[in-house]
Amino acid sequence: MKLRSIIQSILLFVIGLAIAAGCTNPAVYITTTTDVAASGDAAPNAASLGFSAWPGWLPWQVTQEQKLFEANQASVNLKWFDGYLESINALTTEQINANSQTLNDTISAVSGGADKVVVLVNDNSTGNDKVIVREGINTIADLRGKKVAAEEGAVDHFLLLLGMKKAGMKPEDIQFVPLETGQAAAAFVGGQVDAVAVFAPFTTQALKRPGSKELFSSKEFPGAIPDHLVVSRQFLAESPVKVQAMVDSWFATLDYMQKEPAKATEIMAKRAGVSVAEYEEYAKGTKIFTLEENLKAFQPGNNMTSLMYAAEEMTKFLEEVGLAKQKPDLTKLFDDRFVKAYAKKAGSREQGAGSRE
Repeated sequence: MKLRSIIQSILLFVIGLAIAAGCTNPAVYITTTTDVAASGDAAPNAASLGFSAWPGWLPWQVTQEQKLFEANQASVNLKWFDGYLESINALTTEQINANSQTLNDTISAVSGGADKVVVLVNDNSTGNDKVIVREGINTIADLRGKKVAAEEGAVDHFLLLLGMKKAGMKPEDIQFVPLETGQAAAAFVGGQVDAVAVFAPFTTQALKRPGSKELFSSKEFPGAIPDHLVVSRQFLAESPVKVQAMVDSWFATLDYMQKEPAKATEIMAKRAGVSVAEYEEYAKGTKIFTLEENLKAFQPGNNMTSLMYAAEEMTKFLEEVGLAKQKPDLTKLFDDRFVKAYAKKAGSREQGAGSRE
């Protein structure tokens, strides 16, 4: 779910580590936070959509490169953010209209006064968020008193606290070191902290430390880290047609990825700055949601497969650990009309195709 800023190559990463004293970020980013259309020109009156380094959001790069925004009448300036929290803040301050972010981070922002709406489920994290530890740490209880780095208030801090709670530990039982995710991974590899909570592709980076290993991951907490397309309420109210075009473009991208998996993976691996083989490993830890799974997720339920139920449970936990400033209003957090509208159009196309056969 997500940070989701990355190494361009292992060689550059190693070079970067040599100058990482003081916890500067060794990651060499492929682009800047001001990336827009492939031409480099921001289209006037286009919607701005933010995304960052997480496997469940990298399909947006496919959308752009295969001109699927244009094919779905979506005028979009796609913006890459080196820092995941930077993208959240950009949406909160309405510097962008839409962003790719996790449910718990959205709830945290809403609790602080932001007005955001979830309109699409991109994926669930099923192992790509991990707590990675040095040699000699074998249980969560072994983290007691140790230095543990993560991006404060972001998704992997959330995962760390979930694991600690399950083991009967409190936040104050560790020496928490707040660092941006790329810096956190670098600090761990450099031996400056004992453990780190990061997501892919930073997990690959962190596991370069000799003797390091995964302690636990999002796989142990199914449904706890869903990732979404989130828009500001003002943008939703003023430009519902643009929101619909973004949603339509996403599902068109999933169709393309099914038809051209090799090309799609090549595009996403390049955006992530990793090899195709490395990127294919990330697919195991990310569950991309189908149209049917999207429709189901927006329905009420009594387990974490329901967004409404998950949001209530996450809110309780975020309040308990101090990551939610106040109880947020969840009644208007989800809007499934765009997914439903796409499903209706898709159904009509299938019926039309069937009638011509």
